[in-house]
This record gives sequence, structure tokens and C-alpha cells, in this order.
Amino acid sequence: MKHTYQINIEYDGSKFVGWQIQKNGISVQEVVQKALRKLTKKNNITIYGSGRTDTGVHAHEQSAHFNLDHKIKNKINFIKSLNHFISKHSISILDMIKKNDNFHARHSAVNRTYKYLIINRTSPLALNINRAWHIKKKLNIKQMQSGAKLLMGTKDFSTFRASSCSAKSPIKKLSLVKIKKVKEKVEITFTSKSFLQQQVRSMVGCLKYLGEGKWTVKEFNKALLSKKRFNCAPPAPPHGLYLYKIDY
Repeated sequence: MKHTYQINIEYDGSKFVGWQIQKNGISVQEVVQKALRKLTKKNNITIYGSGRTDTGVHAHEQSAHFNLDHKIKNKINFIKSLNHFISKHSISILDMIKKNDNFHARHSAVNRTYKYLIINRTSPLALNINRAWHIKKKLNIKQMQSGAKLLMGTKDFSTFRASSCSAKSPIKKLSLVKIKKVKEKVEITFTSKSFLQQQVRSMVGCLKYLGEGKWTVKEFNKALLSKKRFNCAPPAPPHGLYLYKIDY
């Protein structure tokens, strides 16, 4: 009999090649999967994530699932043991939930939320190195919020799509784009059922151009409507990006 379990995972992506197992370095999926195989003594266990995160991208709450041929009797002890096996890495298992057989971490997701963190000040970063984008020039938040409104809804996001993106369609629906500034911290939140490769970082890069005055709102909209990748501003660096939450 198959038993399906969802796990919620927090990680610092700084030292990983991303979520997905790759030949060129260590991934989050590889670390967690090896720990699960060691703990359960089942070498055929595979974990499936809600989506890929690129090199250097963090997760506040990544979601993944795996299948077992037996029921886990003590959830708390299982999580403790799993965290023990991965303790050398910047990864933490936050929770585990028993799901029905039809559950799939990726295909069952109805919404994904990403957050991007900017520290907007002249002084260098000490606490947020590799965890936020340091921008020295003062940003015009109102201008950025005007651009954010243009990103809302169902649109062709080809401008913000990486050339290596394998998505069948560039059309996505953004249900939320919110920019909040508290003192020197600027937090940009994006929610959609799914995103194109590098879409969030590309949109943040363009919003930065707006905030710095390199673009007007009209020029921002022109880049969006062009559907041409070469009209996109340089994408924001990965270290300010967090996979925040997956809704089912």
C-alpha cells in the first residue's frame, strides 16, 4: 500500500546549485532525498518538489512529497531524525503532513508565492549578505508600485522569460504583486499558480529600473508589452529571492 507524505522545507540556497538534482554540484533535493533513504532504509525513495529554485535562491517554505510502502507511526520523531541527518546543511524540515494518494507537490499546487528582499541603503550589508539585494541608490517606491500594478492579471510575460525556459506558454496570471517598504527593507511579493524561468527576478530587475529613475512607467509598460527578452532590464540577483509559500 502506498502512503504519501508532504514535507515543508526551509533552506538557505547560498551553497546549493538549486532545488533540482544536478551533476555540477549539491542540490537541496539530493540532500533531503539521501537523508530519507537513509532514515527509511528504502533506496528507491524519490522526492518531488513543488518547483525548481535556481542556484542561490532560498526557501521560506518549499513543499515536496514522497511515497512510502508503510505508514510513519511517529511524525515528531521522524522529523527530528530527518533533521539530524541533514544538520550539516542549511536545510530544515518544518513539518510533515499525510496526504491522499492523488496528492502531488507540483501538480496539486494552486498558488505559489515568492518574496524578493531589497536592502536600500548606502552602508554595506553585514547581516543580510547573500540574503538580500543591496541597492545603494534611493528607490522611488511609488514609481515601483505603479509598475507593479501593470504586472497584475493575465498577460504574456515573454519579456521576463529566460531563453532556456521550457514552459509551453508565456502567458501567466499574477494574482498579487505587492511592494512594501519598512525603513530600509523593501519587500516585493508575487503570487501566481506558476511562473516562467527567471520571471520573478526579471520583473524585480525592471522594477528597480523604475525605482532608480532609469525608466518611466511608460517605458516599463513598453518593455512589458514588447514581449521581447532583449528589452528586459538585467535580472535581480538570486540571493534576494525566497520561495515563500505553496497553496493547495
